[in-house]
Amino acid sequence: MILNPQLSKTKYQPSKSTMKTKFIFLFSIILGFLSLHTEAKLLTAAPSRQIYQLLIYHVQDKNQEARMDKYLAEAYIPALHRNGVKTVGVFKTLNIDTAKDKKIYVFIPFKSLPEFLKVSKLTETDAQLAAKGSDYINAAYNEAPYQRVESILMEAFAGMPELKKPSFSNPKNERVYELRSYESPTEQLYRKKVSMFDKEEVEIFDRIGSQPIFYGEVLSGSKMPNLMYITTYSNMESRDEHWKVFSSDPKWKRVSALPEYQHVVSKADIIFLTPADYSEL
Repeated sequence: MILNPQLSKTKYQPSKSTMKTKFIFLFSIILGFLSLHTEAKLLTAAPSRQIYQLLIYHVQDKNQEARMDKYLAEAYIPALHRNGVKTVGVFKTLNIDTAKDKKIYVFIPFKSLPEFLKVSKLTETDAQLAAKGSDYINAAYNEAPYQRVESILMEAFAGMPELKKPSFSNPKNERVYELRSYESPTEQLYRKKVSMFDKEEVEIFDRIGSQPIFYGEVLSGSKMPNLMYITTYSNMESRDEHWKVFSSDPKWKRVSALPEYQHVVSKADIIFLTPADYSEL
């Protein structure tokens, strides 16, 4: 029985408070969706590019080489580990005993420039390093552990934003690591060479198994504009075989003939290295 026929014909009109509640509910759903979408984009975003420092110690003889080995293995690398650097590579001039220019290369990867700045002050701030590395840190002016040291700062390529550890089964002293430095005539041509690497060459090196450790854009160094990288091989014979494959690769032949990639390198330095016994790469 209908008590009030007029009331039964009236449409329901929600109150202002009810409409406000619905609006807030819908708005929260939209915000939640946007938040999930943003998180998904962040998760799939490219990793940040590492910062690399390459220290090059020039040593005169076995005495200086041994002192540098002791400092690096027992003092400096452990200090780097304590301060967040996980992996450090140490390489030497191939056949360093008979080489005229004897060099020790220390490759240090950082997550960021602030981490690099922090680590650059370790000899002043790390008490354990000061104790373990006293022979190096407190060396007399006429008994230095090296002749001179260079420092090169780099940023990882976008195509390979983090270092990769090579994988070998043979002894370290048999392996050959090839460090290359490509200089360009101008900054614009340099950018083209970097683009060539990112878009084309990185894929070729990976595909043929050259096992690169890093590709780096030099931010500060004595031969700019230039890029540097290291590829690794079980021995010199393997190195030669891999470069033959690279040179004859159809993709490389096509890319290297493109007009936009002509004259992008004015000088190429090739340096053969071998990893130190205590190297982590």
